Amino acid sequence: MKLNTRKLAAAMVLSTALSAASAQQDTIHQGPFRPTEESLKQYRYPAWFADAKFGIWAHWGPQAVPRQGDWYARLMYMEGTPDYKHHLAHYGHPSKFGYKDIIPLWKAEKWDPDRLMALYKKAGAKYFVSMASHHDNFYLWNSKIHRWNAVQMGPHKDVVGIWQKAAQKNGLKFGVSEHLAASYTWFQPAHGADTTGPYKGVPYDGNDPRFADLYHTKADSGDKGWLTTSSGWPREWYKVIRELVDSYHPDLLYSDSQLPFGKTGRDMLANFYNDNLAFHKGRMTAIYTCKEGSGGMWVQDLERGVQDTISPFPWQTDTSIGDWFYREGQTYKSATDILRMLVDIVSKNGNLLINIVQTPEGDLEQDMIKTLEDIGKWTAVNGEGIYGSRPWKIFGERPVNAEKVKSGSFNEDRIKYTAEDIRFTTRDNYLYAFLLDVPANDIRIKSLGKSSANGNVRIRSVKLLGSAETIQWNQEEDALVIRKPAMLPDWSVLGLRLELSK
Repeated sequence: MKLNTRKLAAAMVLSTALSAASAQQDTIHQGPFRPTEESLKQYRYPAWFADAKFGIWAHWGPQAVPRQGDWYARLMYMEGTPDYKHHLAHYGHPSKFGYKDIIPLWKAEKWDPDRLMALYKKAGAKYFVSMASHHDNFYLWNSKIHRWNAVQMGPHKDVVGIWQKAAQKNGLKFGVSEHLAASYTWFQPAHGADTTGPYKGVPYDGNDPRFADLYHTKADSGDKGWLTTSSGWPREWYKVIRELVDSYHPDLLYSDSQLPFGKTGRDMLANFYNDNLAFHKGRMTAIYTCKEGSGGMWVQDLERGVQDTISPFPWQTDTSIGDWFYREGQTYKSATDILRMLVDIVSKNGNLLINIVQTPEGDLEQDMIKTLEDIGKWTAVNGEGIYGSRPWKIFGERPVNAEKVKSGSFNEDRIKYTAEDIRFTTRDNYLYAFLLDVPANDIRIKSLGKSSANGNVRIRSVKLLGSAETIQWNQEEDALVIRKPAMLPDWSVLGLRLELSK
């Protein structure tokens, strides 16, 4: 009888979830975009994204509660991992106290979105992205499809909606990130059990059919890729993302994967673009970013990585100032680290989206606030060469013996920046040359010599941004030579504004 009751309960949970999802139209919004490659190629990038350059991301949710960093909801079910051991020591065995029991502990009691958004704006961010759902299948918006959401549980707040109001109040474009497409396979360890020890063979709580709408049902044995190969889950995913888009009409939508699920992903993308056009009365603001070459149909995203040359299409690096979720004792990127990345990325036609790690309570640690303040001081002075800029003929110069790092994700730690690293941007009649470290001697920019292969570049004036000192310079045949100023601004990434002769 017990087994039959459990099967019946599972069927009821799934039936309820599917019925709720089916209440939405399984179609796409009317508009010019159809779910075909030919139709999606008519997409044109809105100017706001190409101008913005710098965004901040709140990669935040109940997985911050244990203070153990990223992927806690998965790793706590993987016997022998540090997260499993932490969970066992602090909460108990996952057959008794599972991730579902972590969720109510997320209260966000120190979260002040207006204060944080004002800080992000002052740091120079031009857009803000809220996580909508991580791989833990917990929704941070007021979902009508899914009971596991931040309005019904945890902080009992519409996190996405509140972030959106704060962003709009501060004049920032607003985006959401969805990690749900990978959730179906990512969360499968919750269906396991210990293989040794006193709990050997005891099923984790992910096997309980009462919670199948959180942990998903058990996948087929061969369904182990980043994106599920199940025939049912992709349409469920589509309905959820459609609810998110239809409810908040974001300017940006991020997927933590390639464009998911073939035709279903194209349905989602066409729906997002059409909804955006209708909501803005024919003026497109929509940016979709995923981890796949775009061909001009969306923005390619590189996780913790950068390009090695100028991309013909706008692109984005997503990275974090530290771990993705809060972790005790972690170290953070410095303001200089972030500014070097920003300049390098912008010189290659990209944007930087950086996660600012929040505590489970919702506030920031003091050293991170100091870093944001330092970035803001720099962008206030040097932003004229960043915001609204475009790549020049070449992205810049690198030292002769510099390691060659190919475009890709997870390469940010391999790139070492020096005073010989120079990056170019252009805006109006100005060329900006950013030095990625303080030079020891006079500055030589070989790309701007009179006989340079970059053409007849004639310079009228040179100014060091943030300095009132008159700059001594001479454009020689083989280089633009700039005498090192006696007084330098109080930062390591130096911006030179070069006025060009028309």
